[in-house]
Amino acid sequence: MGMMQEFKAFAIKGNVVDLAVAVIIGGAFGKIVDSAVKDIIMPIVGKIFGGLDFANYYLPLNNQDPSLPLVEAQKLGAVFAYGNFITISINFLILAFIIFQMVRILNKLKKDEPVVEAATPEDIVLLREIRDSLKK
Repeated sequence: MGMMQEFKAFAIKGNVVDLAVAVIIGGAFGKIVDSAVKDIIMPIVGKIFGGLDFANYYLPLNNQDPSLPLVEAQKLGAVFAYGNFITISINFLILAFIIFQMVRILNKLKKDEPVVEAATPEDIVLLREIRDSLKK
């Protein structure tokens, strides 16, 4: 029972609970960004590059017909699915940029603690007074 008590103490610590919440929210947020890339951004990019679904761009490696959709070509053998990779890479870049902006905003919202200068030791103050009086 000792190990169960330790695990319980570990699991209910604030950091673990915060991490769990962050993972759940991050997963949901990832789906939103994935949908934005897949349903909004990539159709525009696909239109620019020829009007096809960009995720279906691939190079056949087993003599598949290049006009087949990606799923059908994959059933017939290996393909080099560069369009899908580019889609996922754009998804990552957007997600990373959004997280960067969130961290940047949170850092700005944190109250800057005023920097308190350390008091000058008395012997230094005394030496400065002596120096100043000798200059006169």
